[in-house]
Amino acid sequence: MASLLDDRAMAQRIFDHIEAGTTDLSDELWREPVESYRSEARLRQEIERVLRRTPSAFCPSAALPEPGSYLAREAAGTPLLAVRGSDRVVRVFRNACRHRGMRVADGSGCAAAFSCRYHGWTYGLDGALRHVPHADGFPGLERERHGLVPVRAVERRGLVWVTQDPAGPEDGALDDLPELLADDLRLFAARENVVGANWKIFLEGFLEGYHIKTTHPESFYPYGFDNLNVIEYFGRNSRVTYPFQRIRKLASVPPEERRVDGALTYVYQLFPNAIVAVLSRHTVFTVLEPISLGETRLCSFAMARGAGEGSGAGTDEQALRDAAFVNQTGAGEDAAMVQAIQRGLASGANESFVYGRFEGAIAHFHRSLHAALEA
Repeated sequence: MASLLDDRAMAQRIFDHIEAGTTDLSDELWREPVESYRSEARLRQEIERVLRRTPSAFCPSAALPEPGSYLAREAAGTPLLAVRGSDRVVRVFRNACRHRGMRVADGSGCAAAFSCRYHGWTYGLDGALRHVPHADGFPGLERERHGLVPVRAVERRGLVWVTQDPAGPEDGALDDLPELLADDLRLFAARENVVGANWKIFLEGFLEGYHIKTTHPESFYPYGFDNLNVIEYFGRNSRVTYPFQRIRKLASVPPEERRVDGALTYVYQLFPNAIVAVLSRHTVFTVLEPISLGETRLCSFAMARGAGEGSGAGTDEQALRDAAFVNQTGAGEDAAMVQAIQRGLASGANESFVYGRFEGAIAHFHRSLHAALEA
């Protein structure tokens, strides 16, 4: 399992930075060619060679809480259907009827079977073809060969991971991930929205605190710090820590008793295109799905410990307030910035973007992406 700082070591690293007026630094600058964000050929390579070939986080396990729970969405341009079977195993299928290719499910919910709305071909939770209306019209049809087409899937660390390309690497590296999502998390909100920016530009905004003071002067900055982050790497992934001012209260607590819950935000970047943000009162899992060079679909799932389903009674009200603050303020400010950057690509002012030593997690992401494309 990845070795990341524990509460005691994290608090001390942050206190050292506060006292010295410093932050974590990378060894060197990174320059990323602007063509990486503007090339159609590069985008196709990212989708085909990386997003479809790499074990990629698809959804949190909390989105599939019981047998029959399902979630349908597009991943790397492919319609997929994830479902928890009666044996509680999660399976993922290509979301296309084996008759004429119609989707067999939309959105999310709970079902005993999936029936195509075009002609009624019906499939079990295990993907097997169970019923063909007027079956006499299909003499010799081998039902066992016409089930939903499976995609390699595995549950690890509270997430469902998929590898669309059968030639993609095995999932062994997932065993080395840190604990990402607690077992008692419950989903209380899920949404999809489209942002007018390249997926990499949007992803970069999660990975540095250099922009906090100027982009979020009245939302996040009053509670946080200007350009103070702890950055850790595990494999192709990273964790960026954003401390809050209230972490100062831990300075008077004996080191062995320090607990950082609620005193900082952890942002895990899970290669290639997923983010887990552990915030004060809730956790958000987000996948950035490229639609085109200038559009990204954000698929977000908000979870809280022990919260009931939905947003009514039983849901942690603190989690709801926490989520509302993030969504209504900081998230909107970030979206405005990345969309402005996307429009700025057309200016021709930059041949490359330069990422400073404060932005090491962005450089780590690009270095990993380049390596995956070249593999």
